[in-house]
Amino acid sequence: MLQVGRVLRFDEVRGYGFIAPNEGDEDVFMHANDLLDEKYQYKAGSEVEYLLEMGDKGPKASQIRLVNAPEPSRSTSGTGPVDPHGDYSDVLSPVELRNELTEALLQADPSLTGDQIKRVRTSVIELARSHGWIES
Repeated sequence: MLQVGRVLRFDEVRGYGFIAPNEGDEDVFMHANDLLDEKYQYKAGSEVEYLLEMGDKGPKASQIRLVNAPEPSRSTSGTGPVDPHGDYSDVLSPVELRNELTEALLQADPSLTGDQIKRVRTSVIELARSHGWIES
């Protein structure tokens, strides 16, 4: 039976993660062998369709497909969308990015003025928006 949900997390290196189904309350296990798109495209928050099966340890997804697959843009230089630390990444809203940028800028250089911080934030948020790195 075809189901829809959102990726909670997916570890590309380990090859597994979990989906929060739109219907139901139990998270669904996902494995890289069951992905129909490139595994680097499966990020936290991505909407997916999948067939629900019952595995030995609970619900398991198979034939997992991204609902809105992004255009391939993976870098071969090793600086592409893969997190080198193996952490799970989330897509931030513009407000969340602004708040995190403010904290990072103040930590890096406490002497920055409010106007300087605003100019840098605006520039970085526009860059992130133009690349689809933040939610619209």
